[in-house]
Order: sequence, then structure tokens, then C-alpha cells
Amino acid sequence: QVELVESGGGLVQPGGSLGISCAASGTIFRIIAMGWYRQAPGKQRELVADINAGGGINYADSVKGRFTISRNNAMNTVYLRMNSVKPEDTAVYYCNARIYTDYVSHNEYWGQGTQVTVSS
Repeated sequence: QVELVESGGGLVQPGGSLGISCAASGTIFRIIAMGWYRQAPGKQRELVADINAGGGINYADSVKGRFTISRNNAMNTVYLRMNSVKPEDTAVYYCNARIYTDYVSHNEYWGQGTQVTVSS
């Protein structure tokens, strides 16, 4: 079994910065990709950013130039640095990982979510 544990999040003022992190633990053979999704009230969950094993990165257009995703492969951890945050960035942020647990078995896993609120 695999567990994703998120940390960080909280309240930040518009224009400010905040970082969140997610650590994967358990039966991990190889991580395919890790990333962040978010879900605001009344809206669908959407991709914020992800990073694959080769270092390839995707960002949502809404966060390009403001958010930075990075990964510590040795610690199976992914980070999201959020700069110049806006009220519309307010959401529950979920860690996501696609992981091989052995040579052939892979699944998608989700963290419990961490609240990010941008407000003055």
C-alpha cells in the first residue's frame, strides 16, 4: 500500500507566497509521476502541476510563471512553491502520484488534501 502525506497550506495574503509538500511512503518500486491538483468549492478538480520521472513538467496555464513544482527523488517527495498568489488560487490542494508497486502493477494515489486560502 502507498500513502501520500501532505504538509503546508494555510492562509496567505494576495500577492504572497506559500509552499506545500507531499511525501510518498509504502510499497514503492518506481514513481511514474507526482503532482498537484486542486478543487475549489463548486468546481471540478483540476491539474495544477505535475512532474514525471524524467523531469518533465506540466503546469496549468493559470499558474504558469507563478508556481514551481519540484521533486526530491531520493525522498519520494514533491513540492509546490506558490508565488504571487491570487484569491482564485483558493482551493483544497491534493497530492497525486502514479506509482509502480512492483515490476508490473501500477496505480494512482491521492493525498487527503490541504486547504490553501488566499485572502486579506
